[in-house]
Amino acid sequence: MTIETFPRQHARTQRFTLGAPRAFTVAPDGERVVFLRSSSGTDRANALWVLDVASGQERVAADPVALLGGAAENLSAEERARRERSREGGAGIVGYATDATAELAAFALSGRLFTAELRVGTARELRVPGPVLDPRPSPDGRHIAYVTRGALRVVGAEGEGDRALATPEADTVTYGLAEFAAAEEMSRYRGHWWSPDSDRLLVARADDADVRRWWIADPAHPDREPARVAYPRAGTPNADVRLFAYDLEGNRTEVTWDRKAYPYLARVHWSADGAPLLLVQARDQRSALYLAVNTDDGSTRMVHADEDDAWLELLPGVPCWSPSGQLVRIADEGGARVLAVGERPLTGPQLHVRAVLDVGDSDVLVSASAGVDAESPETGEVHVYRVNELGTQRVSTEAGVHSAVRSGDGAVTVLVSSTPDSPGARARVEREGKHVTDIASHAARPLLTPRVTLTEAAGIPCAVLLPSSYEEGDGPLPVLMDPYGGPHGQRVVAAHNPHLTSQWFADQGFAVIVADGRGTPGVSPGREKSIHGDFTLTLDDQVTALHALAERFPLDLSKVAMRGWSYGGYLSALAVLRRPDVFHAGIAGAPVTDWRLYDTHYTERYLGDPAASPETYAKSSLVTDDGLTEAAEQHRPMLIVHGLADDNVVVAHALRLSSALLADGRPHEVLPLSGVTHMTPQEQVAENLLLLQVDFLKRSLGL
Repeated sequence: MTIETFPRQHARTQRFTLGAPRAFTVAPDGERVVFLRSSSGTDRANALWVLDVASGQERVAADPVALLGGAAENLSAEERARRERSREGGAGIVGYATDATAELAAFALSGRLFTAELRVGTARELRVPGPVLDPRPSPDGRHIAYVTRGALRVVGAEGEGDRALATPEADTVTYGLAEFAAAEEMSRYRGHWWSPDSDRLLVARADDADVRRWWIADPAHPDREPARVAYPRAGTPNADVRLFAYDLEGNRTEVTWDRKAYPYLARVHWSADGAPLLLVQARDQRSALYLAVNTDDGSTRMVHADEDDAWLELLPGVPCWSPSGQLVRIADEGGARVLAVGERPLTGPQLHVRAVLDVGDSDVLVSASAGVDAESPETGEVHVYRVNELGTQRVSTEAGVHSAVRSGDGAVTVLVSSTPDSPGARARVEREGKHVTDIASHAARPLLTPRVTLTEAAGIPCAVLLPSSYEEGDGPLPVLMDPYGGPHGQRVVAAHNPHLTSQWFADQGFAVIVADGRGTPGVSPGREKSIHGDFTLTLDDQVTALHALAERFPLDLSKVAMRGWSYGGYLSALAVLRRPDVFHAGIAGAPVTDWRLYDTHYTERYLGDPAASPETYAKSSLVTDDGLTEAAEQHRPMLIVHGLADDNVVVAHALRLSSALLADGRPHEVLPLSGVTHMTPQEQVAENLLLLQVDFLKRSLGL
């Protein structure tokens, strides 16, 4: 009999995400909540569900197994790429869109187009050319727009009148999809938007002809052709992105703005509250324009302009219009990140606003953490607030991480809460602030419970985890730093599940420290932007946190290691190369080792143009001549892990680091993962990777 272990459970449940409800939509009238959920904690296939708010009853609106007749899914290369960009590891129905009343849903399944009548819970296939990507109903529910083979097409909701509105002029052109940089770094995952009147669409056209081509091969299968990928690395051309307004007969008008000065199409918003609204960015991301679009002639007028000496952050839910036609945005003003409606900030330094969740007639629903002037730090907490001109009211009450979705009239809210004391997330349905029902979760219950202390060390948010069996007086423990430690990667959160893997490492005999230094989302824009031009500052904060915590916790500073993935992998390699006096071993998973090889929108935001500031790239690099010569003479064990199919942080990063270490006479280990992308979704890989890391750490630290 196979004994269930945490590494196996962690892998089989995809980090305990399977079986949990997600992707909520609340009908404007508050009668229905639409969501995705699989049948168990080990089932990858999501079905589309509907909750009747009045009765509390749930019903399946679309079952992928029934719709496919039990056949396996067949995903196109384009769909696999879309899922990689959005870090989607599930199967079945992984995304959907609804009409304005949330009565009709459309979704792609195995490259085929399906719709579901949400009131009655019936689903059917519409026979259209495939493979289908990103289908979206018109607000009136009469048409479905979708993309196939780079063309944007429209079909009637009954399957009639299928036709192409926008057809690519070359194999480098797509209509209606987000280009790589938008999907990977701007969190813009779509490329077409219906008008509120359902009579036209805004359609993005992306041409990546000038983007450099990379080849990603699978050395374990030399008989297979390498994948050809258009990858815009720092300092090289991006895709050329334009925007067109199309009517349903295929007539189009180009939307015009100064694309040379503002080439990034970061956000598009189109509602009944105003003209279509664009947010466009300069390449250096230090300036941006908010533009209103005249769809008759394609002209634009500036509604607002922003500038920043470091960079302008892109945040969820903005920009948009309020029902009264005022611009809603999140701005960095006066040392704080504030909500602004019109030209007036409605919040101050007490809150650090993270996202706009909904805009109603009388208030704006936001998520926010404690700001620089907060009365208490609330380490790792994120709450939901109602904000209007009269003040701010907190909606979420428990300590934890919260988000929300609500109905058009604001009466019904789905409050999604993760707390330190309970596994997973609870989806609570409220009407007028009163609990109505919960949406059931089928996620697996973890085999262990984190023993976590959330604290601050020298002003740095930290999570400290000790072995479950540790008792006071047992003596100092070897230390494992377990950070992400970079931009957008907050790890110190007041929730249960994010600390499970760290606790498992702690139970192997370590004191595990997760530290969110400068650059990670925190209490102020200044703290986030202090790393501008220098990623090595993030390592300084790991050292500072470690030494500060050693005064309060049983840490053996003669045995300190670091592990991390992606930016955390970069940080781990940087730690053992630059500070071997502090760190005695490092595990670098999928590390960015040469920032000249990473993508434009992310890298140039923080380090600038590599041609204009090569010294900045050299300082933060692990493999350039300047970067490697800064490494100390003392050698520390390093394990480099990388997926060979990674198209985000390509394996060239790991290979160049290994070559540089070899040339410098530095012993190290390399673990290549055949067929694995940046997500490492495979069960056996995810399970054994944890076990191999523990083995390396114990060998390297002499435990």
